[in-house]
Amino acid sequence: MLKNMVLLLGFIFLIALIGAYSLVQSGLIPANADAKPGRLETWIAHTSLKATLRREAPKGQNPVAFTDHDLQDGVRLYAQNCAVCHGSAKGNISESPIAKGLYQKPPQLATHGVEDDPDGVTFWKIKHGIRMTGMPSFGISLYDQQIWTLALFLKHMDKLPPSVQKSWQQVQNWPVIYVQKHGP
Repeated sequence: MLKNMVLLLGFIFLIALIGAYSLVQSGLIPANADAKPGRLETWIAHTSLKATLRREAPKGQNPVAFTDHDLQDGVRLYAQNCAVCHGSAKGNISESPIAKGLYQKPPQLATHGVEDDPDGVTFWKIKHGIRMTGMPSFGISLYDQQIWTLALFLKHMDKLPPSVQKSWQQVQNWPVIYVQKHGP
């Protein structure tokens, strides 16, 4: 009796595995960036990200000091690396062509900030990126010190000293260019 139950469960598992493989191979699960993901895909991605952040994000304090100089460096790094997708201090009024084409839509950090996130979580997201969202890993192009500096700026972007706020207000999220669509 137990042997038959194990065989039945094995058979059901094999059929489910073949069905899942066939579904993926059929192309019925969209792979295009402008298609909305299904509930299962969204649940898997969010659950995995939360678990990874709990396990891997640094838990200690940000090693970069809270100084105007370091915040200014954070603004500069943000302008160079992040504004094109995450916007400027003016919010998402004029998303860049890159940000408009991403799915999932990148948060416009001036309005949907990460000030409440622990520094280590922000550091991890910047360093490692987030799979299947368009968020790249900056761990290969920025030093850890620069990533911590960005995390410091993002943590305090809603309450910057006046001199840093002035620099932040001058950040452009993309160069002013005009793109003409071809076709009807």
